[in-house]
Amino acid sequence: MLKMTFAAVLSLSTVLAAAPAFAQTPAAAGKACPAILHQSFNRLQDEAPQDLCQYAGKVVLVVNTASYCGFTSQYQGLEKLYAKYGKQGLVVLGFPSNDFGKQEPGSSKEIADFCYNTYGVKFPMFAKSSVKGAAANPLHASLIKQTGKEPGWNFTKYLIDRTGKVVEYFPSKVEPEDKVLVSKIEAALGS
Repeated sequence: MLKMTFAAVLSLSTVLAAAPAFAQTPAAAGKACPAILHQSFNRLQDEAPQDLCQYAGKVVLVVNTASYCGFTSQYQGLEKLYAKYGKQGLVVLGFPSNDFGKQEPGSSKEIADFCYNTYGVKFPMFAKSSVKGAAANPLHASLIKQTGKEPGWNFTKYLIDRTGKVVEYFPSKVEPEDKVLVSKIEAALGS
């Protein structure tokens, strides 16, 4: 019985020693989570809570989105950016919002289906929320406070560097393929 207990303890300690390698998030793996990412939002597809600290150490492009807007085709360019620079550390985070022209009226499932089926969106998307004014979600409230610039319409973009510093604000009319936006992303990835 003593051998069995010792074996069980040894087995349990082996499992526990190995467990942290599977459970570590980037923040837990030695990358401090910047204050701006220290929050959680529900994933669009299934409403599962997502800790933004999982993106600590990455370059983050935050975009408020809408399915029925003149800028909606920017989903395609955003997905291309994510595909091209994702392995270098870029993540695009989409935040659907019905704040502008009521151009995002759908449910989470309808928005997720539209994004994937129409534009092949694979970058992380979160549940619909407000991105302006007193009702702005906490991430956008922080972005507005740091830049002094509130989203003026759908597809406003904020670029955050690997340390959590907001590098730049881009209004809706700036396309994902814009040379200035791409150069800012590349500079942030290089640092």
